[in-house]
Amino acid sequence: MAKPDLQPARGTHDLIGEEFRRHHHVIDTARRISALYGFEEWATPIFEDTRVFARTLGETSDVVTKEMYTFEDRGGESVTLRPEGTAGACRALVTNGLTQTNLPRKVFYAGPMFRYERPQKGRYRQFHQIGCEVMGAAEPLADAEVIACGWHIQQALGIDQGAVLEINTLGDGPSREAYRAALVAYFQASADRLSEESRTRLEKNPLRILDSKDAGDKALVADAPTIEAHLTEAASAFYAGVKRALDRFGVPYRENPRIVRGLDYYSHTAFEFVTDRLGAQGTVMAGGRYDGLVEEMGGPPTPSVGWAAGVERLSMLLEAAPAAPRPVAVIPVGEAAEAAALDAVQSLRRAGVVAEVGYKGNLKRRMERANRLGARAAVIIGDEELAEGVAQLRDLDAGTQERVPLAELAARLI
Repeated sequence: MAKPDLQPARGTHDLIGEEFRRHHHVIDTARRISALYGFEEWATPIFEDTRVFARTLGETSDVVTKEMYTFEDRGGESVTLRPEGTAGACRALVTNGLTQTNLPRKVFYAGPMFRYERPQKGRYRQFHQIGCEVMGAAEPLADAEVIACGWHIQQALGIDQGAVLEINTLGDGPSREAYRAALVAYFQASADRLSEESRTRLEKNPLRILDSKDAGDKALVADAPTIEAHLTEAASAFYAGVKRALDRFGVPYRENPRIVRGLDYYSHTAFEFVTDRLGAQGTVMAGGRYDGLVEEMGGPPTPSVGWAAGVERLSMLLEAAPAAPRPVAVIPVGEAAEAAALDAVQSLRRAGVVAEVGYKGNLKRRMERANRLGARAAVIIGDEELAEGVAQLRDLDAGTQERVPLAELAARLI
């Protein structure tokens, strides 16, 4: 058969069958576990005023300069398909007047995101994320709890084996200023060995050099100073509080002083869950504290912390896709039995039983279709059964068959 002319746009993919069941299972599990921690689900628009992302992600960030799907709509407004979920949640907090009441707000979200980047395994231009945000909490316990929720989700999915939580602190404002000065002094001494991109970062945001993937930069980063020596007493106490709470929650971790968030509104905790089961794309969940982001949106100072995770990557880690529900096939034999079959199939569905009724075909063909569907049972109704108010209930696994009153079918099949 010739390949159809129309294909999914590059970097997108269809979710069908087993792949959809994996995808749905990840989101459904995350939704269920986050609710146990008191998170409520929000849904923000898929596109926003471009300033929501340009202002919060940084005008010089790779996402803003290279990856955002930004266009001018018919009204002349610049809008952007959301590249991530945190900014939209913070914008929603501000524009819905929620910054002064019932804080903290604990928010869960799930949905598609969009970035124009080179597609690769587990990474698409339209991809999906889940995320949890605690907005309006300044205490280290909030950091630990949001991390514990993410760990619990991974445990519930059965993908926690081989996953490692790496954490770091970015300190408070004075800590970062002192650390920034130390990094500038260190990297300036070897500026000629830095990549062109990192030389630009040295002027604007030296912390982002620690994130560089360039081999030459990595060699310099290996000996770069860490923030620990530059932490204020308050920042050091905050970090210790996060680690104590993680210990109480039973979340294992290791410290990694190279985990950074380069934007000014990030502070204190930065973390990633990493795995060696996805090749180069080792991060499955990442986040941190962003005490200045709501203020960037025009709201009051609102300390916050959260994480996001890629659904596609989490789906790839599942040992097996959840099984599709096995239906019950309801099969009428003859025109007179069809009305009773339709009554029966709806009765089963209302009782929560997945049920199918074939549209056409004799008994043999309908049974063949039931087998193709993987049905667990067949309910056969013919003229004789109709006259007696019963059905033949055939167990397609055991091969047994019995007569069951129509009124008792649902109870037998639940």
